[in-house]
Amino acid sequence: MSHNWQDVLIPPTATMEQTISVIDKGAMQLALVVDEQQALLGVVTDGDIRRALIRHQDLTTPIADVMNKSPLVANIDTSRNKLLSLMNNQGLGAIPLISDGKIVGLETLQDIIKKPSYDNPVFLMAGGFGTRLRPLTDNCPKPLLKLGDKPILETILNSFINSGFHQFYISTHYMPEAIHNHFGDGSKWGVKIHYVHEQDPLGTGGSLGLLPDDLPDLPIIMMNGDVLTKIDFEQLLNYHNEYSPVCTMCVREEEYKVPYGVVEAEGTRITSLVEKPTHKYFINAGVYVVSRTMIDAVPKNQRVDMTDLIENYIANKNFVAMFPVHEYWLDIGKMVDFYQAQKDVMQGGKFYG
Repeated sequence: MSHNWQDVLIPPTATMEQTISVIDKGAMQLALVVDEQQALLGVVTDGDIRRALIRHQDLTTPIADVMNKSPLVANIDTSRNKLLSLMNNQGLGAIPLISDGKIVGLETLQDIIKKPSYDNPVFLMAGGFGTRLRPLTDNCPKPLLKLGDKPILETILNSFINSGFHQFYISTHYMPEAIHNHFGDGSKWGVKIHYVHEQDPLGTGGSLGLLPDDLPDLPIIMMNGDVLTKIDFEQLLNYHNEYSPVCTMCVREEEYKVPYGVVEAEGTRITSLVEKPTHKYFINAGVYVVSRTMIDAVPKNQRVDMTDLIENYIANKNFVAMFPVHEYWLDIGKMVDFYQAQKDVMQGGKFYG
């Protein structure tokens, strides 16, 4: 996404002459016409200006009379591959990105072609029963519950695709057919999606043992299918590759404020009193980069949780790294979290920044 799209925003009252100046300075061969609430009213290109001049329209003409009032736009979640396909099919150099009727970005062909592509597989855990979200999950697996107009897992998938990942594995157990039917082989998004199925629940790490033996010899990114986050996955992978641990765990700093005065003592002697102290902890964010060594160590169809697996490596003096997450992050484990996630996504709030 262009970092300078705000530089080409103009009001509908701007004249054609003023718009030419904005297009020249923005160097993107277009300007975006918006109202006071940042709703996109139209797009005007260098070609629109030239055609207006051919029609002998004066330079003082309001740009609202020149602009394309029905430009092609895309939702902010549209995948990189889908945007690239739209641009190629329509012969466009840029597409405005929209969320809740407001413009939130501009993807250009030049920028999208420059983005890297990663062959590292992404492993999404989608087999849970979602018992804490019943009755919503009685007839729908939690990863398919919708945030706005898309299931949780599709929002996660799009985040990875937009970062340049194209090889996906999804672990299923509860209502696998529904997940298969929605995502298929991934061709709808221009990526490849494979599935591993847990006949019996294998914990949060056991499905690693079900991954095929012919995986590329690269670290994989593993993520719970109920985590909504804006983690920079490219930075995460680069961080892992720089330090080469057996596993990198994403961690989130959480605070706990003790609601009482805390007494510290040595034997029967009070040494200090601390009024309502705040303690800070790092918690597991449910996102990992896992080395091939660690994957190969998990037997097929053996139940194991990621925490136990990682603790075993730590006990054996292996290097396990942590990657602090400061970006948006929400674990959709309880009903209150699900409603918060809906609010953050649907109202164009925290999730989109």
